[in-house]
Amino acid sequence: MNRKFIYPLVIILVTVAFYYTEDFLDENNSEEVRSEISVLSKNTSAEIENFYLPAATGEIIKHKFYTLSYSEENEQASWVAYKLTKSHLSKNNFKRPYFNEDKLVKTKSADWRNYKNSGYDRGHLCPAGDRIFSLEAYTETFLTSNISPQDREFNAGIWNRLEQKVRSWTKKYDSVYIFTGGVLRKNLKTIGSEKVTVPEEFFKIILHVSDSGYKTISFVIPNKKSSESFYKYAVSIDEIEAKTGIDFFPKLPDSIENVLENTIELKSWRKK
Repeated sequence: MNRKFIYPLVIILVTVAFYYTEDFLDENNSEEVRSEISVLSKNTSAEIENFYLPAATGEIIKHKFYTLSYSEENEQASWVAYKLTKSHLSKNNFKRPYFNEDKLVKTKSADWRNYKNSGYDRGHLCPAGDRIFSLEAYTETFLTSNISPQDREFNAGIWNRLEQKVRSWTKKYDSVYIFTGGVLRKNLKTIGSEKVTVPEEFFKIILHVSDSGYKTISFVIPNKKSSESFYKYAVSIDEIEAKTGIDFFPKLPDSIENVLENTIELKSWRKK
């Protein structure tokens, strides 16, 4: 056969082969995701939530309405994790309680007085507004293991706007898993007699799980006033792991975990 016709034919055959191979791989990956979710759906709610927990970076404290890993060195949680569902969103108007030490932390969580006159808010990691469906759940967010020093205008500004957006996503998707904390590292500023670390940045990861698969969106936002959109601070989970040393989703199969953690996907999250 004339070479003039052979080369175009080879190119066409290779292209077709690649197309179908790619479809086959995508189908297999999707099948693996569906299989994983199917197995999980047969477990109890608590088992499912434990499955998505990050790796421990300190003492693991499992409260009734959220779980955390406490860093004694920094006198705060290195991460807090919880599930938020549409049924959790309510308009109860409970009286704001006092902050109390977390009695489950063996080394004792920091006293709230470390924050007094520090210039920083006692910033909730699991927001009180996400646990307002019952007085017990609401009160549990006022343990000092669940707070971190936050700039007041950050706490009331861009961070609050992100928390409200997470509630909006929860209404849209019915439920999400949330993982949040300060970016803790050496030689940061501290406050109070117990030297509570002041993070320069805070992270938040949102995971949605459905029959069709997993999707995430994550952020690292500077702990200061900002008029920027929180979307500007969207990052991959790999970047958060590099900054914090925390291993997120260690129980997921590597083929799923790797895709989730190295992808920044904003389009579907920004849809109305």
